[in-house]
Amino acid sequence: MVLLGVNDVARAARFYEALGWRRSPTSSDGFVKFNMGGYAICLINRGDLARDALEPAAENRGFSGVALIHVARKPEDVPRILAKAAEAGGVIVKHATRTHWGIAGYFKDPDGHLFEVDYEDVWVLDNDNHLVVDRIN
Repeated sequence: MVLLGVNDVARAARFYEALGWRRSPTSSDGFVKFNMGGYAICLINRGDLARDALEPAAENRGFSGVALIHVARKPEDVPRILAKAAEAGGVIVKHATRTHWGIAGYFKDPDGHLFEVDYEDVWVLDNDNHLVVDRIN
């Protein structure tokens, strides 16, 4: 599981739902889960997470060294997904750009979490859009 501390759980959930993610029916108002096929991304209040981890709630400043990656099925999906993120309230950090490995761009969600949207022809996705980690094209 990936646990994201967010400022407003309901707002963050709406953002991810606008990207097409489906909220788990086992979610609650204070703890929202999205089934990502073999793992879950979960949302919890940032202050609650900080208290639970015995850390002071810090403002999200600077580069944390962590990014989540959304693997796109087709090259043309990268700018489309970035646009959906922006329409839902995210901030485009880097527009879709051709790289030596494929096409990638970055956005931050409304709480400042960094996401890369990445297409590489080596990634294998199954029929349910789950990444097949142990195989490459």
